Amino acid sequence: MEAKRELMRIVRTPDGHVIADPTGKKAGRGAYLHQERECWEAVLGARGRLEHALNMETPLSAEDRAALERLAATYPPRAVARATETQVA
Repeated sequence: MEAKRELMRIVRTPDGHVIADPTGKKAGRGAYLHQERECWEAVLGARGRLEHALNMETPLSAEDRAALERLAATYPPRAVARATETQVA
């Protein structure tokens, strides 16, 4: 299991937006994801998966989805991320 500080928190804010929360301190319902592209693609690609995790009654807005997809594109693929962890340890 990963330590929370090694994961990225996604939060549904009180006003209903879904944003990345790198500090892990924003108010709202949160979910944690590995900072690997495949994890984000799996969650964003599966209909309703993120909405379920965040107890949302409505679908993720197009704007919020686009912002999360842009962030996901900045993360390395799983193999690269795991190889980097091994080299550091």
